[in-house]
Amino acid sequence: MTTPARNRVNRLIAAFTIASTMAMPSATFAADTQLDKMRAKVADFIAGKMEKLGGSRIIYKVDSDALREVVVADLRDEVYKTLREGRIAFSGLAVRDGGVESKIADAKGRDLLTRKLASAAEGLHTNALTVTDAGDGLIRLAPTDAALAARLRDLVEDSIAMIEQRLKDAGITLASVQPEGSHRIRIFLPGAMEPERITAIFARNVKVSFRLIDVTMSAEQAQSGAPPTGTEVLLGFKDKLAYLVAKDSALEGDDISYAGPGFASGTREPIASFRFNGRGTRRFAHITAENVGKPFAIVLDDKVISAPVIREPITGGSGQISGNFTLEEASSVAMMLRAGSLPGRLRLVEQQVVQPAKP
Repeated sequence: MTTPARNRVNRLIAAFTIASTMAMPSATFAADTQLDKMRAKVADFIAGKMEKLGGSRIIYKVDSDALREVVVADLRDEVYKTLREGRIAFSGLAVRDGGVESKIADAKGRDLLTRKLASAAEGLHTNALTVTDAGDGLIRLAPTDAALAARLRDLVEDSIAMIEQRLKDAGITLASVQPEGSHRIRIFLPGAMEPERITAIFARNVKVSFRLIDVTMSAEQAQSGAPPTGTEVLLGFKDKLAYLVAKDSALEGDDISYAGPGFASGTREPIASFRFNGRGTRRFAHITAENVGKPFAIVLDDKVISAPVIREPITGGSGQISGNFTLEEASSVAMMLRAGSLPGRLRLVEQQVVQPAKP
């Protein structure tokens, strides 16, 4: 396409690389230990400030029930994918009582399904899956308590990282965010005597969407006249340029299972990486297959983060967003993506003002 709008998009798009096997950043044991030590030092420092200045104490709870629902839904998607790819005849695939059930008449088919799922699960967590043969071809699969506990720990860490980043984005640098028990998060903010102002930051949900860009007219023309029906003009996150995008989302951020900062191979420029769950991978593959050659926008809170052109069907379910970011900006973008997709919602348990110690 040679329209001015397309040429402008092509000139200004942030590099967007999709690969079916993309190495995501992973925390090593040493890194975890170092992080724990750093948090302990920060906590000690903040405790001293709290005693001297007073401040706010806020406790959130991660919704473990919502997490279980997401884990089981992902398992159902994985079972369906494995059945289809293995051409295993089945019926009655359903989520029931915290697990996934399906009827597979062929014993070899049941064995093939369980072997493939067990192999995939081992890469995530040892003994991640229980398999029960209920007889008459009915098979039941469910995540183990150990696997759910591991996912909950990961979710708490994700939530802490999101809270830290959003506090930083709000200009709040003197804070301690620590896990408390298995599913609670404690926040100390010295000198902050109005905790409701802090909790308001997290009460607002981050909206993540993937939308097609309309190239029938330029965004400037749409701003000065009447934009096509079902479209709106949004500004870029960093370039502040105008983009004419569809109001309806082709895909929402709920299907993002991972997001984090990193560096592009080769250029080493800061990027934000993300990965879809099974449902999101299939939907994204379908959308990109139908719109090859067209630009689309990744939108966070009505700001266009990136506007790449779809070069080919994207089937791997993983991606990288780069847009001349600093590392801090890449971290912020990744955390916003993550904040819009956290399956365990944060629930406010307690907020209180801590008075300073008397001299």
